[in-house]
Amino acid sequence: MNTVWKIFLSMSCSGGLLTLALLLGKRCLGNAVSRQWRYYIWFIVLLRLLLPFGPEVSLLGSTYRAMDQAITQAPSPPPQSAPDISEDELTPAVGAERADENRQAETWTAVQPLRDIGELLLHQIWLVWLVAALGLLIRKITIYQGFIRYVKAGMTPVSDIEKLDQLSAAAERAGVGKPVELCVNPLISSPLLIGAFRPCVVLPRADIPEKEFWYIALHELTHYKRRDMFYKWLVQVTVCLHWFNPLVYLMSREITRACEFSCDEAVLTKMGCDNAQDYGKTLLNAMAAVGKYKESVGAVTLSENKQLLKERLGAIMSFKKKSKAIRLLTGMLTLCVIFSAAFVGVYSTAAAADVPNTVNAVKKIMGLFGIAKYDNFVYPKETTASIENNSSEIERYYKAGSLPLFEIAFPRLDENTQKMWLERLYADGDFAFFSVAVRGIDTDSSLFADFAEKAYTDEEMAFFSIFTDRMDKARLELWLDRALEDENWAFQSILFDRLNRRGEFDELKEKQEKEWAEAQMAEYRAVGVTMDGKDYYYKGQLVNIFLDIRPNKAFYALNMNPKGTVNIRIIRSNDNVITGVAYMTEAEVKELLEEDGSDDEMEVIPVKFKTVEAGKTICLGEYTLSSGDTIWYDVSAETGNGMQVFFTKKDLADVVYWSVRNLRQPGEVLKCTADFTVGPPVTEPGSYKRFLRAVDGPLGDVTGSITIEFTGAA
Repeated sequence: MNTVWKIFLSMSCSGGLLTLALLLGKRCLGNAVSRQWRYYIWFIVLLRLLLPFGPEVSLLGSTYRAMDQAITQAPSPPPQSAPDISEDELTPAVGAERADENRQAETWTAVQPLRDIGELLLHQIWLVWLVAALGLLIRKITIYQGFIRYVKAGMTPVSDIEKLDQLSAAAERAGVGKPVELCVNPLISSPLLIGAFRPCVVLPRADIPEKEFWYIALHELTHYKRRDMFYKWLVQVTVCLHWFNPLVYLMSREITRACEFSCDEAVLTKMGCDNAQDYGKTLLNAMAAVGKYKESVGAVTLSENKQLLKERLGAIMSFKKKSKAIRLLTGMLTLCVIFSAAFVGVYSTAAAADVPNTVNAVKKIMGLFGIAKYDNFVYPKETTASIENNSSEIERYYKAGSLPLFEIAFPRLDENTQKMWLERLYADGDFAFFSVAVRGIDTDSSLFADFAEKAYTDEEMAFFSIFTDRMDKARLELWLDRALEDENWAFQSILFDRLNRRGEFDELKEKQEKEWAEAQMAEYRAVGVTMDGKDYYYKGQLVNIFLDIRPNKAFYALNMNPKGTVNIRIIRSNDNVITGVAYMTEAEVKELLEEDGSDDEMEVIPVKFKTVEAGKTICLGEYTLSSGDTIWYDVSAETGNGMQVFFTKKDLADVVYWSVRNLRQPGEVLKCTADFTVGPPVTEPGSYKRFLRAVDGPLGDVTGSITIEFTGAA
């Protein structure tokens, strides 16, 4: 554990002790001291948590020094007295000493992986702390930004001259010299202040009585004058940095409560005690007009919640100015808190300089448990025996499923053993261990080239992708040229992605598919089958089931249109050439539907409307859907600019599912066509309503169908 991390932990401990002391003092002092003092005294705790200040001699500094010395000065096992050794006994003694050293080396080899993991965790724990702290801070900022966008999107400026004049007077009374804006947003819970540099008071409604508006404006502008918004964000940053300390969350809650109490006290100090009752009524009226959106952590509001409101009303009604004796007491208490913060202190760098490094401390501790005499150890050299030991170790790591240890040990193997392991992992289909093994070999080695070739030849895309992660641009280009020559679309996709040229692949694939579709349609036309969009026709009749099977029995094309009247299949020769068309028998249709699982219940819902008014949404029925059910849309409009087909759980205010929304493109039919499968994680089984909406002007001659295939799955 490095010194910086020790200092930070000591800061967290110091702040936690001060937090406990202030919470205890709050119970003891009661209402003797002012609310504003209770609010600002927490600033000292924040400084204790954020700044590593303190004297060289402090409570935590001495504690850490004592712990370090206890570790590093731990007594080693007592040395054994050396007996008198004659010349005849010298050789056996030397042999025994070497045997002892060999046993120590074996013990070191056995505990080496544990030592490596332990030191890695100790030295990298700060990284876990930092990632968590940054994640929490980013989340809080994102939530606050979303809240501000919500408030600004729904607020409208107030143009009432009298209200604006009252706001200016309140700003002057509060000591705010900057221009202050006034807006209304009916969805907020209570009056609030936004804008750290351009203050704006936002009200839930505009028709607030004059006296109440005066108190509200003065309250919010007092928040701005005292920079409470910055204070709150300093607290949030502290919470993020000390996310592992539960006492910091108690501190945050207390500061949030004290903020409103102290602001009430500051307002009444300006207005006088005689206005306490009217000010309390203003708080009650604010709570009665609760909106739909809860304020974010960074906002400063007039009212937080009902429980806090009750306490605030009690404090307001009992408000009176503090005497000189109380002010003297609070001054003395402030000095006590400052001296306490300094006395608790932090882990000092001077203390760190007095102790050996972490590795020596760990050696001492392990020596106490009799694991080995580490003071006499040296790392064994890489010999043939150690290489064989690595082979046995890596086998053990693989069976235990330990990827980190396997990755550490793999580069220590000789090339032949590495090849053996790559072949084994490839045969086992173990992508995770194969990936870490590939990271342990040189990209210029024959192993890298041979196994990349093997993965490409075997069309193992997952294994090949592992190699592309380590290829440079020149090598990726060579492989791409080969994949293009072989017309291997799957590997082209991987290589285009690695080269950040996905757009080129999409264009190439679209062109190829278009050419293939045109050639296929020409073959179908030659035997009397035509297409109109996705519909197949044979001898002027709409096809219900269209089946085209390769000679190897793999599906080549299958299309089903419930509105069709005939079922046909394409006849192909052994060399895959189309030779004709045949009508499918009832037995063939039944067999196909059973194989395809299409013998489930299917409902076709026709859609036909002469007109649909602009913006109108029409309910097309309610259905109970299960996991695995399939939904097909095939709806078009002769006139109109935009159309949407979708489902919801209950009504239009709910989340939209399986939605298709299209706008008319020049020269194209306005059409919604798609298919969906019901099931998690997107949706759950249940009852859903289906709707059709005219999204951009009226629709005319809306026709088509929506088909639901019910699997009956739960």
